Amino acid sequence: MKYLILFIFALSLNANPLQQAIDSARAGSKIELGRGEYRGNIIISKPLIIEGAEDKSAKIMGDNNGSVITITSSNVMLKNLRISGSGSAHEGLDAAVLVKDAANVVLENNEITDSLFGINFQKVSNSKIISNVITSKQLDLGARGDGIVFWYSHENLVKGNRLYKSRDIVAWYSSKNIYENNFAYEGRYSLHFMYANDNLVQNNVFERNSVGIFFMYSHDITARNNTIKNSSGVFGVGLGLKDSSNFIIEDNSIIYNARGIFLDQSPYIQGSVNIFRRNNILYNANAVQFMGSREKSFFSENSFKGNMELVSSDMIKNDAAFVEWRRNYWDGYEGFDRNGDGVGDIPYKQFVYADKLWSYNENIRFFYGTAAMGLLNFLAKLAPFSQPELMVVDNEPLVRSAI
Repeated sequence: MKYLILFIFALSLNANPLQQAIDSARAGSKIELGRGEYRGNIIISKPLIIEGAEDKSAKIMGDNNGSVITITSSNVMLKNLRISGSGSAHEGLDAAVLVKDAANVVLENNEITDSLFGINFQKVSNSKIISNVITSKQLDLGARGDGIVFWYSHENLVKGNRLYKSRDIVAWYSSKNIYENNFAYEGRYSLHFMYANDNLVQNNVFERNSVGIFFMYSHDITARNNTIKNSSGVFGVGLGLKDSSNFIIEDNSIIYNARGIFLDQSPYIQGSVNIFRRNNILYNANAVQFMGSREKSFFSENSFKGNMELVSSDMIKNDAAFVEWRRNYWDGYEGFDRNGDGVGDIPYKQFVYADKLWSYNENIRFFYGTAAMGLLNFLAKLAPFSQPELMVVDNEPLVRSAI
């Protein structure tokens, strides 16, 4: 492979030296960029490596119109670059890096700023987005572009990236991708799937976003070892599923969210199940909220601790048959463990008493937290004047938490 080394320290007013170097380079060659600024709005249509020094002193600057770098070839690498200055057109998906109809593309250790969308993959496969730092233009949250976008893109790796003050990491119709060791904060949806099946989400940290992870119309996904904290926006969900089936949600920490886990008609596919095991669901306003139930969910070996509300449903008459609870730790459990096997001697049960009616009636919600509602709840437990609704039955509650 031949190496083409560029040292360009000033921009030409009449030509784009970087684009000229790309056009004249042989396919498969490497362009090394020295310290300085390079004019963007470039197109890479052949296999090529463009690499700066590790300190990212090579800056590719767009003209605030369109995408800064457009890749239309497979076997392209961008590494150690600063990329900024995309356009602001949402309808054009103006991005720092746009990749279309390609495979084996690597974007590694780049810093993306002042760009509406960060990295946009359209029909891209077997590619890698590794260790990039991405932020959007300084706009209101909803007006920002997404940090990473997948559209019909499959078998890619998204690893070790850091996104802040962007909007979403979003995947549409994209399967068999791996998202791991990423950190996203102060965005909207740190990770949002739409019709995206058979993906793996693991070892990520998502903090101070409006929503942590939300899966919609998807199936056969595993999410494990993720930490989701402080999702407290208007919707405020740590981890949510809508019309989504055959999920494994395990070993996650879901902490300080308005809603820890939110399930809307999930599972959705007839005969499917969703499994929630060994998750730490801590200090949320509402630990688990159901919006209708269609198929079976299993909750086992989870720790419920410090939550204001444990389990709620959108309907007062909750059909507990759709959910199986087994060997979870409930910090409000009042039973004993006489034989010391770590399992309570009597089942844990959660009922909906009078003080929970505020969840279902906006007029009653006005009285939530008042002395009158507290007294009403006490009297309802002491001498129930109506049959309380059974929300949770765990026949083998754990008496000790793993945390």
